[in-house]
Amino acid sequence: MQDVIIIGAGPCGLSAAIECGRRGLTTRIIEKHCLVHSIFLYPTHMQFFSTAELLEIGDIPFPTPNDKPFRYEALSYYRKVAEHYNLSISQYEEAVSVERLPDHTFIVHTRDRSGTKQRYEARHVVISTGYFDHPNYIGIPGEDLDKVTHYFREAHPYTGMRVAIIGGSNSAVDASMELIRVGAQIDMIYRGETVSENIKPWVRPAFEAMVQKGKIKLHTQSMVKEISQLSLTIQGLDGTVTEIDNDFVLALTGFRPDRHLLASCGVELDGDMEKPLYNPETMESQVPGLYVAGVIASGRNANEVFIESGRKHGVHIAEHIMSTRAKH
Repeated sequence: MQDVIIIGAGPCGLSAAIECGRRGLTTRIIEKHCLVHSIFLYPTHMQFFSTAELLEIGDIPFPTPNDKPFRYEALSYYRKVAEHYNLSISQYEEAVSVERLPDHTFIVHTRDRSGTKQRYEARHVVISTGYFDHPNYIGIPGEDLDKVTHYFREAHPYTGMRVAIIGGSNSAVDASMELIRVGAQIDMIYRGETVSENIKPWVRPAFEAMVQKGKIKLHTQSMVKEISQLSLTIQGLDGTVTEIDNDFVLALTGFRPDRHLLASCGVELDGDMEKPLYNPETMESQVPGLYVAGVIASGRNANEVFIESGRKHGVHIAEHIMSTRAKH
């Protein structure tokens, strides 16, 4: 019987485990992939929007010579933090359901890579699953072709190719700037009037210059209607239909949290945004003893919670667990 089982070994899950451990609670983290898997899935050369201080957990300094740290630095940092606190982490083991028992304890049912099933007992459960496993699909013909991906890792495979980028967020802009360096021909298709207002301020001027020079062909107020092996079809809001020659498509349309674990143990989801009902002061859901931490707390709006804010959820959770134990 563990005091706390945390599902998800992202920064927010690690922070929750650290804060609970500091208060003498026994913890185990269940992670279906590798440590901080969402960060691992970021583009290889990605630089964070945040400063290192805002990514720190467990009062461990994040050393970096850069104004904003890079992905590879974050992977190293979180590995070292997990090692420093000797966190108990079961990697490559998926939590498939959470069962609440009549005595108000929980059983977490898991399955590892070999298919072996396990069950863990806990007095409290924290669900801190990320969202990079579940891209927002467009739902158009051809989206399932091999030439289409919802993940951009690095530019090299697209050297000299005709690449379409669907989206106008930081991920889309960053990808386009990397693709320019390998001589790709870039079409960026976005339904808004312009790219996101939240583009990194040190990237935006260079991106806009590339658009003005014709290095990036920007199709705003447009949507992709169909993808074929050698082209794709876009339609403007005015109804204009255009076919573009194309080799690869990066559908960078964002991701959404997986809510099946919340549903498995009876957590209510609020409205169209499917935001779990919880107390923001304690992070406890309406199921006593079950908490949410990190981006899963934001429902469909994955831009509502970031590492900077989600890393603090662990303190609220640990303090609330200790207060409930004191009452008993």
